Parts: sequence; C-alpha cells; structure tokens
Amino acid sequence: MTALRQHFASPLQLIALVSSALILLPLGYVTTLALSADPTVWQRLWATRIPELLINTVSLAGAVAVLTLLLGVSTAWMVTRFDFRGRWLWEIALVLPLAMPTYVLAYVYNYLLGFGGPVEHLWQTVAGSQARIFSPQSFWGATLVMALDTFPFVYLLTRSALLSLNVSFEEVARICGASRSQTMLRVTLPLLRPSIVAGVALVILYVVSDFGAVSLLRYQTLTYAVFQQMTGRSDNQAASILSILLVVLALVFLLAERWFRHKSRFYQTTGRYRAPQRIQCGWLKTAACIAYLAAVIGAAFGIPVYLLIQWSLSPEAQAILDARFFGFVWNSALLSALAATAGVLVGLPLAYLASRKPTWLNIGCLQAAYAGYVLPGPVAALAVLVLFLKLMPFFYGTAIVLIVAYVLHFLPAGLQSLEPALQQITPNLEEVARTLGLGVRETWRRVTLPLIRNGFIVAWVLMFLQTMKELPATLLLRPVGFDTLAIRVWLEASEEYYQLAAPSALLIVFVGLPALVLLLSRDWRAA
Repeated sequence: MTALRQHFASPLQLIALVSSALILLPLGYVTTLALSADPTVWQRLWATRIPELLINTVSLAGAVAVLTLLLGVSTAWMVTRFDFRGRWLWEIALVLPLAMPTYVLAYVYNYLLGFGGPVEHLWQTVAGSQARIFSPQSFWGATLVMALDTFPFVYLLTRSALLSLNVSFEEVARICGASRSQTMLRVTLPLLRPSIVAGVALVILYVVSDFGAVSLLRYQTLTYAVFQQMTGRSDNQAASILSILLVVLALVFLLAERWFRHKSRFYQTTGRYRAPQRIQCGWLKTAACIAYLAAVIGAAFGIPVYLLIQWSLSPEAQAILDARFFGFVWNSALLSALAATAGVLVGLPLAYLASRKPTWLNIGCLQAAYAGYVLPGPVAALAVLVLFLKLMPFFYGTAIVLIVAYVLHFLPAGLQSLEPALQQITPNLEEVARTLGLGVRETWRRVTLPLIRNGFIVAWVLMFLQTMKELPATLLLRPVGFDTLAIRVWLEASEEYYQLAAPSALLIVFVGLPALVLLLSRDWRAA
C-alpha cells in the first residue's frame, strides 16, 4: 500500500493518470463493441478481408517508412552539414509538404499520373502511343503519395537532433583517426537514432491510420475498409473488429520501437551548445545538392502548388470566392491552435514522467496516449461522440467534442518530439538546480522548459498542421454549419472538381506557412 500510495502522491502523476484514462475510453468502447460481435462476423472477416488488408497495410507502412527514412535523413544532413548558396531557402522549403493534405496530393497525382494525364502523354511521346506508366491507384502510387507527404516528419526531428548534437563526440572520433564517413556512420547516426526512430514511428502511425489518400487512390487498407464498413454496410461491429486489428498492429510496432529506443538512449553531458561547422561546397557539390533538393521539394510541394494556383485562377474557382472563406480560415486556425495547445499541455507530463521516472505506471500512461492515433478517424470520432452523449450530453454539438477528438488523434505527434527532447537532457541539470535551492516549479520554469524549447515548438507545430488537414473527425463531429477548409476541399475534390477544391487547399497551405517558418527561425538554432 505504501508503494502504491507513492505512485499516486504526485499531482503530476494524477494528471498523467487522468489524461491516460480519458484517452483510453474511446479505445475501450471500440474494444467492447468488437468483442460483443457475433462470432460469424469474425469468421466472415477472417475468411474474406483480413489477410489481404493486413498484408496491404503492413507493406504500405514498410515501403513508406523506408522511403521517408532515405528522404528525411538525407535532406536534413544536407542543410545542416553543408553550406551552399540559398541553403536557408531550401531548409524552409523542406517543411512545406506538411501543409499539403494527403487527399489533395492524391488527387493531384491522380491527375498527373492517371490515364490520359500529362505525364502519360509525355511518356508516350518518348516510348510510343501504347506505352503506359504505373497507375497512381496502386501500391506504388499510394507509397509515392504518402512518402512525399510524410518525409518532413523524419526531416524535422533529424534536423533538430543534428542542430542540438554535441560536436565533441565527432571531434573525438576524428582525433582518433576516423574519416568523415566513418564518423557519420559509427558516431553521428547512432547518436541520432532516438530522433530518427521517433520520426519513422510517426510516419508509420500516420500511414496505418490515414484515410484520405488511400481512399482516393482506391488502395485497400484496414483504415479504408473500416470506412467502407461504416458507410457502405453500416456495420459498426465489423468496423470495430478491423479497428482492433489496427490497434494490435500498432502496439506490436510501438513495443518494438520502445525497446529499440531504450537500447539507444544517451544524454548530452554538457549544457553548452556549439554548432558544427558546415562544409563549404564548390559549384559541383552545390549543383548536386540543389538538384536533389529541388527534385524532392518539386515533387512533394512545388508541382502540386503550381497546379492548385492554376486551377484557383480558373473562372470556375473565382466564382466561388466570397466572404465565407474568411470564416473557413478562422474556424480552421482557431480549432488547430486550441487542439495543439491542449495536446502539448496533456503530453508534457506524460513524456516527462516516462523519461525521468520510467516506472511501469508512467510508461503505461505514456503508451496509453498512443491509443487514439492508431484508431481510424471515423471510428475514433464515433467513439468520442458516443461517450460524450452518455457522459456529458450538454457538450453535444459543440466544438469541444471536436477538440477532444483532435487531441486524442494527434497527441502522439507531439509526444514523438517531446520525449526525445527530454531524453537528450541529463537529469543531473535538474538535480543541480534543486540542490542550489530551486523548488520543483522553479526548476521546471528556469531549467527544464528552456532546454526542451525546441521539442516543445516542434510538438505544437506538428499538431497544429495535422489538425488543419484533419478530415474524418471534422466531418462527423463539427457543429451544424461549422465548415473548415478541409471540409470544403473534401466536398469539392471528392467529385473531382479540381478547380473548385483548389482555393480551399491553397488556404490550408497559406494559413500553415507562419507556423512552418517558426520552426526554422533563428531562435530555433537555425544559424
């Protein structure tokens, strides 16, 4: 009893317990619904859909993870370790794909690579009139779209780790006779593993829960099948069974990721920061770097934005531009800011306790926070709605329900940044502050929070941008007459009205740009 009382004695511990319990409620509802399903439903799904859906989901997540790993680490290394003309512009441009919704990118590539599209016409002029390129509505099409949209997760966390890395480790390796390549492979990359693994984990969790891109590209995954069961068949029990499989799949991965990160944990042993010296590039290296970065950014952001601007200038798009768009911007920005702030406030105690006091209870509370992200958007929204109707019906039809669904779904995006930031700060700094007379609150305010500022900013921005693009929960939970930019994009783009969907998509990009620039400000050690 004494040990158990100590677990619950801290107010911070109570906050973490209450937060994790509330986060687990929707998962509990879906689990109960799945376990109460008739055995024939389980048998039918196992015999017809589940094997194919599992293979498709795991294959897509694995392929996207590999591609984003290559793109994210390589681009982060270029902009942090090489100095070439216009480097800071490319550094900013590499985060721009975060403002592009996956469903918009899927529609753009459906147009570009689809039957009779401009890329096919260009290919046929070279290879003959009967030549065909791979269809965007395929495994490789879905992999390309998802990787182009999610590689900035790996880029951001890798870049942040590189800028915060103590270069003394590399200098010692060079003094001991290691070459630049040996130092990179045997010293730098191993030290970056917590952040790289966190970025890849975020990508995989995003892929397995994404609905927009896979539905538009007609690629059958567990999430797409859940939506089909709910809308086409109105079978919530079958949808909940498929959702449980997603949760189990994610838990297996998260346990593996937790074990890997625990094995690679390290602390910076000095609070003094010294930026690494960038390598000056000649004209040949500069041209190679710019060509590579231009190809990546062009495919992920430049070409889609060009087409969106072109479509937005069409007479059809101009005809729908009116005062309502200011309301769409305000609704989207307000909801995103509130959800991101609430997510950081909820996630900070969870990440701090798991990092500083890694007991079974604290780690369990942290892992519970990942439950909402692996639930498909429609199912998570439905579970939140039912729980509010049963427990707090007076909030029904308000934006509070929507904000709760956002925090539930996107909290892991913040945790994947907050946790590595805390892990790279040795607890000795906080202990020294306490021995010098500072209380717990003062230590947090004057020592801990300034040191994790980078991770704090990244966490807020990631959740803000994800909420700006969120679609399924907004469709199901928004108050009557409360439209966002994502809703307008979906309503028009679902009918393949490219011109009508383009203005709202551009506004999503423009509203997110100030937050993206914040990531790369000089206060964030971008110099």
